[in-house]
Amino acid sequence: MPWSAVLGVAGAATKFMKNHRNPSFLYVCLGNICRSPTVEAVARTEFARAGLSVEVASAGTAGYHVGHGADPRSVRFAAAHGYDLSGHRARQFRREDFAAFDHVLAMDRENLRELRSLAPADAVPMLFLGDAEVPDPYDGGDEDFEQVIALARSGVAAWIARLRG
Repeated sequence: MPWSAVLGVAGAATKFMKNHRNPSFLYVCLGNICRSPTVEAVARTEFARAGLSVEVASAGTAGYHVGHGADPRSVRFAAAHGYDLSGHRARQFRREDFAAFDHVLAMDRENLRELRSLAPADAVPMLFLGDAEVPDPYDGGDEDFEQVIALARSGVAAWIARLRG
């Protein structure tokens, strides 16, 4: 599915206008220590560089790492690209997050299924990359953490383009 179709989902990219506030994004993976905090940090930095006032956060569908910092490899690779994960503390997704955020974006289909099982009728969680997944680097090597950075940049750039209209 092309980005234009993903970002054009009814209400998904324009919901913030109806609320008369800054758009808000919640990035969701499994443990909230690798992918979603990396995407959050990239989004925070790149939205600011683009001059867009956007709220970003991240969470995990599982509570394995609640209160812990980001995986040290994620911290290291993010820092090498100018993104700061040092203050991150993992948290678990809450059903109330659907009301608090305009866009709830899963890193993969497994987490998307979990989010959909929790979603109220008016919530539309989606994959962050449209029809593609951000692979979990946790059991991988350096190249996997680099890939997360590249995918985060690509996905955030697409949202920046959409928000600029």
